[in-house]
Amino acid sequence: MKKKRVILLLALLLLLPFILYTPVSVRAQEGQAARKDSTGKDKHKERVYTNKTENNVCLKCHSKTHIEYMAEGATKVYKQKMFSECIIDTNLFYNANHWNFKCTDCHSDEYSTFPHKGELRFEEKPGCLDCHAGDPQYAQFNFEKIDEEFKKSIHFQRQGGSFSCWACHDGHYYKINARNRQENILAAIEYDNNICLSCHANIQKYQLITNKVNPNILQKHEWLPNQPNHFKHVRCIECHAQVNDSLMVAHNIQPKSKAVKKCAECHSGNSRLMASLYKYQLENQGKYSLPESGFTNEPVIIGGKRNGLLKLLGNIALLLTIVVVVIHSTLRIVSKKN
Repeated sequence: MKKKRVILLLALLLLLPFILYTPVSVRAQEGQAARKDSTGKDKHKERVYTNKTENNVCLKCHSKTHIEYMAEGATKVYKQKMFSECIIDTNLFYNANHWNFKCTDCHSDEYSTFPHKGELRFEEKPGCLDCHAGDPQYAQFNFEKIDEEFKKSIHFQRQGGSFSCWACHDGHYYKINARNRQENILAAIEYDNNICLSCHANIQKYQLITNKVNPNILQKHEWLPNQPNHFKHVRCIECHAQVNDSLMVAHNIQPKSKAVKKCAECHSGNSRLMASLYKYQLENQGKYSLPESGFTNEPVIIGGKRNGLLKLLGNIALLLTIVVVVIHSTLRIVSKKN
């Protein structure tokens, strides 16, 4: 009877931490809800599109899968398929960062005549610094520092000038994610990861820059515990880029030999995620500190915050277990001798 009581007491002590601990609910849609006011309307200011009429001259062809045209002096209308690379999704374009640009702000004015001259296809696309360098309006984004870091990356080191900003950021569709407090962070993670996967999961685009076989992402990350959950809740750059305190988003992509593989790099109180993924959300709470609950707006970082009470109770339970085992073993030895 005494033995059963000891076992029951031990079981209660082991379960006590879990009984006392009440998990905090994860607010998956908080970011989306923050975008709307009490009337349910989006808080974005009403946009004034000043270049839509001029852009429609281009988009009347470049937003369609097929185009129709008539050669000068001919009577026959020709219809042909538009190359997929030349089709612009107008919904995405008018919701991206450059939504109010004219097509000819980045492309040659000579595109305003049709048919386009053949040599225009060799036109070099402008880089970020061509517009943003030295402009005080964009100083907070540190474009010069981004360019510096990018040129240290494995991508630029191996490809040189042929690997530009456009290789990852399509100027037609690029939009701010990391700096947007109102963005659902899971959507931001998916958006950023799709930038990487646009090459690393697309053999046709991948082979535009190399003749190597495109590695299988899932197979290369087989070592990662709970792989789908990691892919959903962290960006590729969290493990594959060198963190830079002066930049919101790291651009120095490291060789695969330097990729982070130690769990404690993220799952600790000094998590590198605080200096990368959650840097903007937590900027007012200290560079490397988690909220008291151990939660950000959405996911919980396992190991990111220790609960003092749970730790104490766990240590007590462990100590009592050892004491009970020692006493029980001692009594058995003494009873056998007697």
